[in-house]
Amino acid sequence: MKKRRVISVSVLNEHSVLARISGLFAGRGYNIESLTVAPMQDESLSKITIVTSGDEKVLEQIVKQLNKLIPVLSVIEDDNMLEKETILIKIPISEALADIEVISRAYNGKIANANEKYIIVVATDKPSRIDSLVGALKKFKPKEIVRSGVVAIERF
Repeated sequence: MKKRRVISVSVLNEHSVLARISGLFAGRGYNIESLTVAPMQDESLSKITIVTSGDEKVLEQIVKQLNKLIPVLSVIEDDNMLEKETILIKIPISEALADIEVISRAYNGKIANANEKYIIVVATDKPSRIDSLVGALKKFKPKEIVRSGVVAIERF
């Protein structure tokens, strides 16, 4: 049975670390659904958040392979992670502004920018709720949608 998994990897912030990690996935035919990278408080370290899916055997193999990479300091894959994703949606200004604002607020969003052609909605929420927001705003014919990818942290 295929399961979705969020994996948080702490690594040394050095050249080619991301290439090695993505190469590990590509070389074994594993799919990366989302990938985010950012420096940690100690700027010599980075946090990589990977969303992937597979059966238990595949997920176990991914974690084992990640732990073998030299620049990797820790690998956390826990079902109890707090996940968030941010989205920007550009919608033509000709659409119903009040309706868009009400829908956006329902998904922890707001109108972040407006000009004579477009409004831009921003929202940050769980990935499943971001999917729902996209579905709710489809009727307004978005011109462009940009998603950040998942960031996650252990709850405890």
